[in-house]
Amino acid sequence: MSDIFSFRRFGLLFKKTILERPVQLFGLTALSLALVFFSYLIGKALGDFESGQFASFIVGIVGGGSFLASMVFNYFSSNAMGSSFLTLPASHFEKWLCGVLITGVIYVVVFLLFYRAIDTMFVSIYHNGLDPNGPFYKQLYEQVGILSYDDYVPQKGIHIFFIFAGAMLLGSLYFNRVGFIKVALILCVLWSGLYLINLLIAKSMIPNTENALPFLQAYINAGERKSGVITLPLGMARTVTYIFNYFLPASLWLLTLQRLREKEF
Repeated sequence: MSDIFSFRRFGLLFKKTILERPVQLFGLTALSLALVFFSYLIGKALGDFESGQFASFIVGIVGGGSFLASMVFNYFSSNAMGSSFLTLPASHFEKWLCGVLITGVIYVVVFLLFYRAIDTMFVSIYHNGLDPNGPFYKQLYEQVGILSYDDYVPQKGIHIFFIFAGAMLLGSLYFNRVGFIKVALILCVLWSGLYLINLLIAKSMIPNTENALPFLQAYINAGERKSGVITLPLGMARTVTYIFNYFLPASLWLLTLQRLREKEF
């Protein structure tokens, strides 16, 4: 039997993880899905269908997924739980893979299926409520549709989820208590720092810069109600996008594996 990975050993570990904390794992997932449902309703009521779709998607994938990630390795809030987890007859890779499977695969699949179900339901209710004989029926019907997961907001939300979830997984192994809050504060400080640095750099070159999205574009006030956007060259923009969308989240998830290994020694 391999010291790194065994299907039988991993299956037993996964089963133990699920059965040992069903209320925590399933409860958090159910709570996240409930928040998605109500976020959709509230966003739709306060704004429009698109607002409800975008808000509920971000709440579910980024908010719910990140919170679940912060709890997967939450064994070290007490010495007894931490020692019990570290002495389980499974490799650190299998323990890490168990957390990755729960957070990065199962939750994402469950969320996407649930979201598609409620999105389809709400859109169908809206379409069925329209008067087919009304003068603007076709226009009203076509302006509301099921959210495509290939759209910008869902794609960006999924990329942010993998960054935040990776940070939460890593943070739960560094902070024994209230890891979610501590990591969230660190992420806020880092994002604010990146934003300010990027804005200062842009203003040093173009004084009338009003806003700047970190390392991608800057918004310029040209006066007389005119404004413009300066973006990075295509090649550099692709590099920055690749770093934030793929390299950074992959690094965080792999660092979690390394940190878990360090915990065992």
